[in-house]
Amino acid sequence: MVTCRRKLLPRDPAPPPRRVEGETSVITRATIVIDEKEAETNLRIHITSVFVDDQDKALRFYTEKLGFEKNNDVPLGDARWLTVVSPQQPDGPELLLEPDGHRAVRPYKEALFADGIPAASFAVTDVGAEVERLRAAGVTFVQEPTRTGPVMTAVLDDTCGNLIQLVAWE
Repeated sequence: MVTCRRKLLPRDPAPPPRRVEGETSVITRATIVIDEKEAETNLRIHITSVFVDDQDKALRFYTEKLGFEKNNDVPLGDARWLTVVSPQQPDGPELLLEPDGHRAVRPYKEALFADGIPAASFAVTDVGAEVERLRAAGVTFVQEPTRTGPVMTAVLDDTCGNLIQLVAWE
């Protein structure tokens, strides 16, 4: 809910207030100020996706290597509505492992990968510790832990055509 307050502007020497027949109030110059504390959105991230070249391979990687849990697996013709969630937030945002069959997707993925641009970013508490854990599980990193201002990042290859960034605010 947004609460608005009227904030009167300083008055210049202005013409006297005008009255409109039948109107009971005086028209004044004003602006609306939105109380930012109360201007919270009702929007939240529900599902986001990464395009994958093989849903079975992606499910194994995202669950067995990264540690996500399968949430939905619904057959849809040749593909599935296949989502995973963080075990720390089972009711939180879902990651859709979406087939990359559309003609626009593969060139897009290939360009992002070639330019080193991650398709998604996952928050972790300690990037260095997570890199060690994932490396022990056989995950390949294309960017070692790197500090950039107040964040530490690392980038891994998800084996399905994407780079994934790990990030921790420190």
